[in-house]
Amino acid sequence: MDDLAFVHVPDERDEAFRDLVRAWGAAKQDLQHAKQRLKSFLRVHGVRYTGTANWRDAHRRWRSEFTFPEGWSQLAFEEHRRSIEDRLAQCQRLEQALRDAAPQWRFHPVVKALQALRGVQFTVAIGLIAETGDLSRFDNPRQLMAWLGVVPSEYSSGARIRQGGITKAGNGYARRLLVEAAWSYRYTAKVSRIIQVWHEGLPKPIIDRAWDAQLRLCRRYRKLTQRGKHPNGVVRRWRGSWRVLSGTSPEWHR
Repeated sequence: MDDLAFVHVPDERDEAFRDLVRAWGAAKQDLQHAKQRLKSFLRVHGVRYTGTANWRDAHRRWRSEFTFPEGWSQLAFEEHRRSIEDRLAQCQRLEQALRDAAPQWRFHPVVKALQALRGVQFTVAIGLIAETGDLSRFDNPRQLMAWLGVVPSEYSSGARIRQGGITKAGNGYARRLLVEAAWSYRYTAKVSRIIQVWHEGLPKPIIDRAWDAQLRLCRRYRKLTQRGKHPNGVVRRWRGSWRVLSGTSPEWHR
């Protein structure tokens, strides 16, 4: 029996909520692909946006006003532009559906607690919990990290121990969300106005744990980069904030 591994099976309600989260994630990917197709189309025609192409209001106005001299090119451009608008509307619908449904989900308190961590916004927190499920099923942080695939791979033989990059085993979507959140720790530790809003109503032990995690991770990022480590590698190996979730504080699992 000791050779058998426990497999977590979500109940019907958790699985249904995960379906909604994954639909939102797929829509976000479709939106990103639509943006890349339009960008490639414009580059082929030598069209460059003079401002910051961050796809916000100014860039959106420019897209709506720009025209090609050739009608067929303009038609193709309009289809690319409408594809982005359609995917954007789909993402907004699904995100609103998630926000409406989240308070009825049994893991909503955990989602709120996760947002105390820097870089973990609502969609990141809800995506991580939807994929991982009950965090208390992991006996220790190392098990959680192994499940996420962010532990070093190992190629050992006898007394010789060799470690490589992360294994990338387990849930790729949860790992991608975790890495996205990790990028915020390259900045100086601080509690922004948005994080202060997220802290409202949370128990003090959670707020203190989140601040301790931010101090530790920001300090670790600076230390590793000063030693010559590439920022991408530092972020991919980031796992400190998830260690606090498997710690001794019971509030994370309520």
